[in-house]
Amino acid sequence: MRVLGVDPGLTRCGVGVVEGVAGRPLTMIGVGVVRTPPDAELSHRLLAVEQGIEQWLDEHRPEFVAVERVFSQHNVSTVMGTAQASAVAMLCAARRGIPVALHTPSEVKAAVTGSGRADKAQVGAMVTRLLRLSAPPKPADAADALALAICHIWRAPAQNRLQQAVALHTAKAPASRTSPTSPTSPKGRTA
Repeated sequence: MRVLGVDPGLTRCGVGVVEGVAGRPLTMIGVGVVRTPPDAELSHRLLAVEQGIEQWLDEHRPEFVAVERVFSQHNVSTVMGTAQASAVAMLCAARRGIPVALHTPSEVKAAVTGSGRADKAQVGAMVTRLLRLSAPPKPADAADALALAICHIWRAPAQNRLQQAVALHTAKAPASRTSPTSPTSPKGRTA
């Protein structure tokens, strides 16, 4: 499985591609950051993020895109920029028919380090170890993108089994025996 992880941001959008399957050693295919100038117009910054992600999709041909789920912070302008960059990444993937998965920061930290409260240094250290790198990827946005891809590779099989079980259960569930117009239904009663 080849996954492009995206740590969304307007100034620095981390991107990293990891290949492998759960339970086996993983391989980093590429890592980097799509940068935009903070003083540029928002529409131009979003266009630059889109062009950067499109380049990564063209070059690495991932089967999945894993994007960090935007969460509420105190700084609304930061959240808005992150959400916009996140939407661009999802749009690029959807345009190509590539499935997108969203993972929360604590979910990614827990998957990679064992603790949902790990700090950036701990995530970087574990990414370095798991991918057998000589040094942690810099900046932290790049390491976070790789962590997202790792998280998805490890969690996707379990999530797929869960979705299949829910679908199977839903398909086998008997239809409601009470119709909306029967006398035992509250909607079917007359006063």
